Amino acid sequence: MGPSPTCTIDAPGRSRGVPPEQRTHRDSIFVEDGKLLSQQEYPGQQFVLRIQAPKCAAAALPGSFAHLTCDPERPMRRPLSLMRVDAKTGWIEILYKIVGPGLEALSQQPVGATISVLGPIGHGFVAHPERPRTLLVGGGVGIPPMVFLAESLRARRDEASWQPLVLMGSEIEFPFRARPSQILVPGVPNEAIACMPLLDDWGIASRLASFGDFPGCFHGYVTDLAAQWLSSLDARALAAVEMFACGPTPMLQATARVARKFGVPCQVSLEEFMACAVGGCAGCTVPVVQPDGSLAMKRVCVDGPVFDANAVFPPAAA
Repeated sequence: MGPSPTCTIDAPGRSRGVPPEQRTHRDSIFVEDGKLLSQQEYPGQQFVLRIQAPKCAAAALPGSFAHLTCDPERPMRRPLSLMRVDAKTGWIEILYKIVGPGLEALSQQPVGATISVLGPIGHGFVAHPERPRTLLVGGGVGIPPMVFLAESLRARRDEASWQPLVLMGSEIEFPFRARPSQILVPGVPNEAIACMPLLDDWGIASRLASFGDFPGCFHGYVTDLAAQWLSSLDARALAAVEMFACGPTPMLQATARVARKFGVPCQVSLEEFMACAVGGCAGCTVPVVQPDGSLAMKRVCVDGPVFDANAVFPPAAA
């Protein structure tokens, strides 16, 4: 039997033609039978897989994610962030780490296997041209959205002269072979010279942080590295900075504190367990501070996963 036809699911409150930052819900998402093109293993049970999924690739935005089947015998999907997409050739790329039997089953799928892809899902990051010095902070499996955002900024041709700096943290080996960067980053300790080669080749500055004593990495939390860089900027430079982050909740809380300390806006992508990923089960709700100061329960899949850092980690909580 061949692949099933692609279908779409419309969210409540569809908003075609409305800028992403003004939408209250995400647009149509697609269900398609994707073909597993490649799967590469890295230390720490980390994998990068590439799936042919042209509908998802054409509509994806940095910060959006896909809901994948892991094995024909396991009906529950897993939400995984998109790391790269190629709309022209129709593939999506995902980094994941084995956590539980579902992702272990996904890691055992052979090239050519059919992977059902539901996506792209969720609101993405919105980078504002008036703040072109974008500071991207990714921790662990929160690294993928930062790579996607960095690549999208590199491709943008608008009035801003984008200057992304990508900081990545991990307590296990990184899912790539780090090397010394060819790009100088004033404000970063001299010993922190290791980078992600892909970003360096694109001309995008990146630095790595870890307590793992890996060569060339900043010894400490990635948020401490971010604070050191921000502390080297004067008021005029800080006025051009906007932060974006994805990673475990404690890291995001620390990122929110750093952003507040230096007075820069910050968007965070939350990582939450979810069953349906389309807003029906309400299993991924989080409290979010509204403009009037009240609290509302928001679904990460429908209203997120990207939120303003102060809304999900207000000063009293962070």
